[in-house]
Amino acid sequence: MSVSLYYRASRTVPLAAAEASAVARVVAARESSFPYPDEESLYLYENGGSEPDEIVAGSTKMPFDPDRVLPVIAHVLDSVTALRRALPGAVWRVHLDDLDVPWDEDGGYALPGTTNTP
Repeated sequence: MSVSLYYRASRTVPLAAAEASAVARVVAARESSFPYPDEESLYLYENGGSEPDEIVAGSTKMPFDPDRVLPVIAHVLDSVTALRRALPGAVWRVHLDDLDVPWDEDGGYALPGTTNTP
């Protein structure tokens, strides 16, 4: 059984060119710093997602190796935090299967009981 982290941002205004560039920069930077090249990292769907107002959407399947799960979750949540900060005004939903991941203005996204670096 696999577990996935899902993330999406919605708003009525599509991405501006500068915002699309900012998203691409975040994705490139976060991919280059991902610790496990053989695992799935931040993955954004084409065209922003399947819903009409989605401007960014994606998912990451968690690794089966228990020693890698928390580092992968932390890295991807840090990535989604950077994306959210690059796209002000969007409504975000981030969840690990059925568990919503809360947003903290100072710390960003983190699972309850953990912290990420902003």
